[in-house]
Amino acid sequence: MTSTNGLRCVVTGAASGIGHAVAEQLIKGGASVTSLDRNEPAAAVDEHITVDLSDRASIDQAVEQLGTGWNAHINVAGLPGTYDPTLVFKVNFLGMRHLSEAMFDRLEPGGTIVNVSSTAGFQWAERLGAIRELLTQDTFESGLRWFEEHPQEGNAYNFAKECVTVYTMAMATGLVEQELRMNAVLPGPVQTPILPDFEQSMGKDTLDGLKGLLGRHATPDEVASAILFLASPDSSWINGHPLVIDGGISGAVLSGIVPPPEI
Repeated sequence: MTSTNGLRCVVTGAASGIGHAVAEQLIKGGASVTSLDRNEPAAAVDEHITVDLSDRASIDQAVEQLGTGWNAHINVAGLPGTYDPTLVFKVNFLGMRHLSEAMFDRLEPGGTIVNVSSTAGFQWAERLGAIRELLTQDTFESGLRWFEEHPQEGNAYNFAKECVTVYTMAMATGLVEQELRMNAVLPGPVQTPILPDFEQSMGKDTLDGLKGLLGRHATPDEVASAILFLASPDSSWINGHPLVIDGGISGAVLSGIVPPPEI
């Protein structure tokens, strides 16, 4: 069982879905949790700080309240593709990146950052050149300008998650000197309150097809358990890894057993 006793953790998106499950499991395991979210969490966290991840100033204000001495920072908060594309990109990538980098000096040696990406970003390798160019824009504002000047094909949610995955892999060795690790989880469909939004933006028939093949969607607790492992000392030599949590669909696609989903 993953050991989280005594860890001091920051969790974004703890008000619902996967973030709520993460907060609950951390607390049950003996960790202390501070929530960063637009909404108050239902879990019995030690502290809640309201933040708007689409607003750099709001992120900076929240970080100033956090202080130092943290062991894990877990980025769960995000918006589905039914929202305005620019807002989705700001929250799901630019805000996440800005917050994570503000936490580098606030994490203890041995600390970890875990980002929630998505299997919806499975085309990251095909857009690697564009994503690497984006990553050279190292501020919230310059990244936003790049996004507005380089419109990407398809759903902004998918592209944002592709950026999260590549950013996670690219940052891993860069954090070694600070004795920090960064990993990501890539869930497939999860039974959360925003699942209907994903059915709308990605196609209900597509998601129902995945559910029919596997028998069900993932539960938030199943994803949360993997996040806790990556956030804990138990995964101390795992770094820069995009951990897929989708019941086997990605393996079936990569091996040619089933065709890639059209999302």
